[in-house]
Amino acid sequence: MQGVLRIGVISDTHDHLPGFVVSELKAAGLDEIWHLGDVTAEHILDDLHILDVPIHVVRGNCDFNYEWPLIIDLKRHGIRFRLQHIPPNRHHLPENTDILLHGHTHVPRDETVHGIRFLNPGTIGKPNKGAPPSFAFLTIGANGEVGWEIRKI
Repeated sequence: MQGVLRIGVISDTHDHLPGFVVSELKAAGLDEIWHLGDVTAEHILDDLHILDVPIHVVRGNCDFNYEWPLIIDLKRHGIRFRLQHIPPNRHHLPENTDILLHGHTHVPRDETVHGIRFLNPGTIGKPNKGAPPSFAFLTIGANGEVGWEIRKI
């Protein structure tokens, strides 16, 4: 892995992924896609596979594909990421994690809790608490610099 990695982060599609979102993801020149659960209909992943990049998917509370893991731990440019659908509470934070990406709340988030940065791209399928539908772009520089951009749709 050299240079800046660009990752599309989506969650809570709930069987809804507009074509213009797929087009925007394609135009972004992504290296990977991370789906943080509640896909609900697996054909959504077929729409993402046309982008021809690795896709990591965690199982959400509305998903019934038990082959998908509940948690994925990844390391990119020395940064330790955890992908999971439901965020842990403040009393059960994971060890060896720099950034935890989650869905479930349907509300975008960028917050540091006890040294762990929590990121949530929001939801494409079912907005909540006044937040618009959204997804995110995560960039990871070779020097460890992390960028997070929420894209409202």
